[in-house]
Amino acid sequence: MSVWNYVVTAHKPTNVTHSCVGNFTAPNQLNLIIAKCTRIEIHLLTPHGLQPMLDVPIYGRIATLELFRPHNEAQDFLFIATQRYKFCVLQWDAESSDLITRAMGDVSDRIGRPTDNGQIGIIDPDCRLIGLHLYDGLFKVIPFDNKGQLKEAFNIRLEELQVLDIKFLYGCSKPTIGVLYQDNKDARHVKTYEVSLKDKDFVEGPWSQSNLDNGAGLLIPVPLPLGGVIIIGEETIVYCSATAFKAIPIRPSIIRAYGRVDADGSRYLLSDHTGLLHLLVIIHEKERVTGLKIENLGETSVASTISYLDNAVVYVGSSYGDSQLIKLNLQPDAKGSYVEVLDRYVNLGPITDFCIVDLERQGQGQVVTCSGAYKDGSLRVVRNGIGINEQAAVELEGIKGLWSLKSSTDDPHDTFLVVSFITETRFLAMNMEDELEETEIEGFDAQTQTLYCQNAINDQLVQVTSNAVRLVSSTSRELLDQWNAPAGFSVNVATANASQVLLATGGGNLVYIEIRESKLVEVKHIQLEYEISCLDINPIGENSTHSSLAAVGMWTDISVRIFSLPGLELFKKENLGGEIIPRSVLLCAFEGVPYLLCALGDGHLFSFQLNISNGALGDRKKVSLGTQPISLRTFSSKDTTHVFAASDRPTVIYSSNKKLLYSNVNLKEVSHMCPFNTAAFPDSLAIAKEGELSIGTIDDIQKLHIRTIPLGEHARRICHQEKTRTFAICTLRAASTEDMETHFVRLLDDQSFDIISTYALDAYEYGCCVLSCSFAEDSNAYYCVGTAYVLPEENEPSKGRILIFAVEDGKLQLLAEKETKGAVYRLNSFNGKLLAAINQKIQLYKWVAREDGSHELQSECGHHGHILALYVQTRGDFIVVGDLMKSISLLVYKHEEGAIEELARDYNANWMTAVEILDDDVYLGAENNFNLFTVRKNSDAATDEERGRLEVVGEFHLGEFINCFRHGSLVMRLPDSDTGAIIPTVIFGTVNGVIGIVASLPHDQYLFLEKLQVNLVKVIKGVGGLSHEQWRSFNNEKKTVDARNFLDGDLIESFLDLSRVKMEEVSKTMGVPVEELCKRVEELTRLH
Repeated sequence: MSVWNYVVTAHKPTNVTHSCVGNFTAPNQLNLIIAKCTRIEIHLLTPHGLQPMLDVPIYGRIATLELFRPHNEAQDFLFIATQRYKFCVLQWDAESSDLITRAMGDVSDRIGRPTDNGQIGIIDPDCRLIGLHLYDGLFKVIPFDNKGQLKEAFNIRLEELQVLDIKFLYGCSKPTIGVLYQDNKDARHVKTYEVSLKDKDFVEGPWSQSNLDNGAGLLIPVPLPLGGVIIIGEETIVYCSATAFKAIPIRPSIIRAYGRVDADGSRYLLSDHTGLLHLLVIIHEKERVTGLKIENLGETSVASTISYLDNAVVYVGSSYGDSQLIKLNLQPDAKGSYVEVLDRYVNLGPITDFCIVDLERQGQGQVVTCSGAYKDGSLRVVRNGIGINEQAAVELEGIKGLWSLKSSTDDPHDTFLVVSFITETRFLAMNMEDELEETEIEGFDAQTQTLYCQNAINDQLVQVTSNAVRLVSSTSRELLDQWNAPAGFSVNVATANASQVLLATGGGNLVYIEIRESKLVEVKHIQLEYEISCLDINPIGENSTHSSLAAVGMWTDISVRIFSLPGLELFKKENLGGEIIPRSVLLCAFEGVPYLLCALGDGHLFSFQLNISNGALGDRKKVSLGTQPISLRTFSSKDTTHVFAASDRPTVIYSSNKKLLYSNVNLKEVSHMCPFNTAAFPDSLAIAKEGELSIGTIDDIQKLHIRTIPLGEHARRICHQEKTRTFAICTLRAASTEDMETHFVRLLDDQSFDIISTYALDAYEYGCCVLSCSFAEDSNAYYCVGTAYVLPEENEPSKGRILIFAVEDGKLQLLAEKETKGAVYRLNSFNGKLLAAINQKIQLYKWVAREDGSHELQSECGHHGHILALYVQTRGDFIVVGDLMKSISLLVYKHEEGAIEELARDYNANWMTAVEILDDDVYLGAENNFNLFTVRKNSDAATDEERGRLEVVGEFHLGEFINCFRHGSLVMRLPDSDTGAIIPTVIFGTVNGVIGIVASLPHDQYLFLEKLQVNLVKVIKGVGGLSHEQWRSFNNEKKTVDARNFLDGDLIESFLDLSRVKMEEVSKTMGVPVEELCKRVEELTRLH
């Protein structure tokens, strides 16, 4: 049964809804704070750009995000209000680098009509009160006392019912608001009110302004010395105060976002709906405003928020495209633009549709989304893991080790690639034609296996073999010095850095050698009680050529030990437990934090935080990366060091927000890897896998890899056709002149993503859906497109078309079309026929051959009884319909009668946004209050009435607007994983750019995780004291009920980020060891 579901985010929200700038983390630090609907990011402005400091989830959809500074405070506080009427005030705690809650509360009213234009939250510039407009006709006030603490909130009646914007004015002796509103004759005006905290009422304000531009929608309060407000309309911009009124006309545009440039408020950045950025200047003589001036600066993404940072650098947050960090230049470029993009931040939102494909045919699912809107529309190819783009490959069997060498110490590029085999070592180098060819390094021993190779100081190279350490000049390639293993002993394992060699010979002997100019000096030799299995002396302190610590992995007692260098005194011994020996140890630093990594022979990896001064180990964690022995190597990508773990499941280990993350590499099995940075292959890796050596570059290091295909127009629907290796998309392009939109069906090649063919739809005709299918008795692949004629005078489309295309020679050929009496919202392939959802009915068509060999669609039967049938899924003879407002219904096609009948329906009023069939009896729905729910059909119930009712079995508040569900997976399902084989997953895409997974779990696993979730809620507290239970409770206008039969995967997987102490606390109440809990949660992270 698919009743027990686990919901988890594979790609976090990227739609930027709010941003603000202030001194939040310290009095002298400038911070950019970004809200992405349900997450908050805090960045620090540094000379090199934005540095992330914190990224946390909020248990609510953020409606207001404002920084303010109470009296007598040195830095700013953050006020957040959520769409479900909770608020909190947060302060930064520098010691723990975390948020602390100063105040929190609930501002909902039992009665009241929620505002149509969204919530407004504002803070008085003199910090006397916070104002909230949440319900029509009411203004809620939360006053501050003189110590800056919040007091009890109260409501004031507001006469204006249709409020468009409210802002506090600057420089008023009493707190004063300006209200922009529309009256019942659709005229727009501004009024001002003083808030009297004593009487808890409004007093008429200092001025008002009536009959503004019909499109006026935004107020910008101007700070002192000028004061007053700017009113932004669609055709005019007005400056207004008690003493002045100035207006200028503008090109018709809708301006939604603004950012203040100067503290005195004389310049503002404005962004309109086409992404044009303007500078608005208030011209003034001292305090007297004499006029306004507006200038076009250039184009950015369509902005939802603008924050001016410093030195002409501006953050543009977008909901419809990528967010950007831009610089405003004094001089225009060749195209006349003053805007220079410094950085882009990928945003997948809004995802209107997506499909799951395996383009490389490796069993690795990729999601291709229709993302963005208007001119920022694009396709995004999202896949899990890190790709290696192979540049060159050569067949070589039996590789035992790989090292790259430079020809001199300060050469930026590598020259040699040393490849070791059981009985010999070969040296490869890049020749003039940028090809790898064999070469010689005369001083090296090529007749034996190399155990380690390294560039050393003073243009020297060092090679360790089983019988000797050789020091060779990298310029003349001659042997300079040699250290020989004692008689009767041979070297088993070795490691080196630029000035030190550490090696182990049989019998637990550990030898430390220093590299001097043309000399090898044995400095220290100790004997340990057991054999040594692995070594590392990678320098992670201040000195990049010399290490003061050595890590040693041991046989027999299965331990890892930290020794001091040069004295080889034991600092720390850590027993790993179990019976599998450590096969690779590595000292490394991630984001400035030193770690010790220790990999075992069975694919497990231990990580410890390391104290460099005394070798102490803390924060021990264990993860399973594969099933075979792992070898660890560092490499750099974009000036950051990462670790490559080579095994049967190669993984890159990297750090983000001071947390270790593991991302799988899209390669089958890798035995060895080393960085190989040459002029021809910059920043590449040399990789040894079964029978071949390849050189490739690595993608950006992140868990999900996203490739962008900009379209310059809005893609609404997408579909893939395996047979023709193409995608078909429905797009729309807004014409710049009138409000006319043109819609197209476009055909794209599925490898290059080039548009190879286009079919333009008629005027007013919208593409609503696209499907790839074949028909009974006709196995050709067709694209079917459903359309609607959206005429301005009609409430609902009264006609549409079904178009059937074939791809011939890479072109779309229209083979058949059928007019319909309404919009074709959905098309499904159904038992060799075509099922269409047309306005309120479901219609079945068959594909009939004519005498001349062509085909046409013929109507067979239908089913009425919906408000609007928007979403349809089919399985066998069953049809599940998601209605505009009547939730989910289940229909069945009866072959004998050739008719479609309703079997059962959910009698709740849910406004659906997507449906999917989880299994024969359980259906999943998403609705427009951001909830998920499941319904089950009661086929074995006793009465007809019960059989006709779909029973709601699961409810959950996701906090995301889902546009689309698809069965499939983002990860390679490996045969050896315990969970992957049996857990079916559905992927969803949302308006905020979230890609998420709904996984149906076996009941016993569900119960175990439910218990874990209950315990985690007690340990992990929501930011701002917001309650997890309330956040996840199913909530719409009619009811709020606790979540059931859904688990919050994001919360459960955050168990892995807890400190060891907190993990043990959870483990104790669960009665399950920490290692076991980690293992079970890690298995879940493999679902995405």
